[in-house]
Amino acid sequence: MRIPAHSVCTAIRDDIVAGVHERGTRLTEELLARRYGVSRVPVREALRTLEAEGFVVTRRHAGACVAEPTEEEAADLLEMRLLLEPLGAARAAQRRSEAHLKVLRGLVRLGQERARRGYGDDLRSLGGWFHETLAQACGSAALTSTLTQLRHKIAWMYAVEPLPAPAETWAEHGAIVDAVARGDGERARQVTAAHTERSLALHRLRIPGQNRGTAARPGAVRTSQHAVNTSGLRN
Repeated sequence: MRIPAHSVCTAIRDDIVAGVHERGTRLTEELLARRYGVSRVPVREALRTLEAEGFVVTRRHAGACVAEPTEEEAADLLEMRLLLEPLGAARAAQRRSEAHLKVLRGLVRLGQERARRGYGDDLRSLGGWFHETLAQACGSAALTSTLTQLRHKIAWMYAVEPLPAPAETWAEHGAIVDAVARGDGERARQVTAAHTERSLALHRLRIPGQNRGTAARPGAVRTSQHAVNTSGLRN
């Protein structure tokens, strides 16, 4: 698999999240370079970035390895999401662009349509794109980056149960967009906080070393790890 050098970090991160590189596994530059079809230089740079993000650790006599977060660290991520996603929505109500609003409305329409038809797999992807776009709309590069990293780590450490009422979930998404469109930051914060709290109840901590569908106890959702293409949706 040959990928552009600048995409090596994303590719390794995606494979860690997907469980291709299991927790505790040693990550050698030579093998990674061969896997992704690049030289060792971009691999070395990617490992530094992933260590800063918390996906990789450097161990004496072993080198770079996939991190092994504790249950306490995993629980902290959910608490951070519960605090930061409402903040992001409140900021988006004040700073969003018309392009962001257009995409958010388009995603809500698609999500509601898929929910009526029972397309569960589509809903998961659309939900990820929705929250990614909402984070982008907050107008803060630091907050957007933090929320993106949170989603990646939560997807890595948790599995999510199917939505019990997908139509209600997308109605909540619609309410968030309505508040953002009106510039009502406090309403956007409140609706997003309630929505996030309900969604976290579906999260189950993954058991390292077992099948990706296996989970242990309450605790994150696989979401899109790519920015939304605003030209791909139309009102």
